[in-house]
Amino acid sequence: MSKDHSLFIDGSIPPDLVSTQIAKQQTDLRAGAHSIFLGQVRNDPIDEKRVHAIEYTAYEEMVLKEYESIKEELFDTYPLRTIEVFHSLGTVPAGEVSLFVIVTAEHRKEAINACRDAVNFIKKQFPIWGRELLGDEGYQWKENNFDE
Repeated sequence: MSKDHSLFIDGSIPPDLVSTQIAKQQTDLRAGAHSIFLGQVRNDPIDEKRVHAIEYTAYEEMVLKEYESIKEELFDTYPLRTIEVFHSLGTVPAGEVSLFVIVTAEHRKEAINACRDAVNFIKKQFPIWGRELLGDEGYQWKENNFDE
């Protein structure tokens, strides 16, 4: 069992990070399932404008503390092999990935359920804020929808 250290990423989550993490998990021959969540910035309409990027900031020390807490809870709840979370800081353009979660377990049910729980916890508990940047240089603070 591995409780790997996860990272903040400056800007968008690069596709090669996703493929590297998948390859890394393949070395665990007891793993039978990987559940992956990729959160992508949408160009939602807001008051006749469109979001062209989100600028993320975080209370990094508190996020790391909360992350250790949720990892411990998930490892106690499910028979997992690994959990890794990568979240962007800084500006992420619409269409690019800002959150990457990968959970590995021996069986799919545990991997899927733990990944879902991890994403919900991140959305509800992590002190990470997003300013939705609009085309006219305006912005609004992003509100997390916990049921989406």
